[in-house]
Amino acid sequence: MLALVIALVLCVALGTAVVVVVAMPARREGRQLLGPAGEQVVERVRDVAHATRGRTADPATRED
Repeated sequence: MLALVIALVLCVALGTAVVVVVAMPARREGRQLLGPAGEQVVERVRDVAHATRGRTADPATRED
């Protein structure tokens, strides 16, 4: 079990290192991280999340 936890922490650390080395400098230079297709996916996810939140919200706080 300890080996599994160590492997998980190692994978998270490696993923974080990749983001820091690749994505952060690109973002500082003004390049976008997502292309047009990725931006569309993010927009759809936001729309679905907003619609779901509206359906599952407390009736007293609903934004209809």
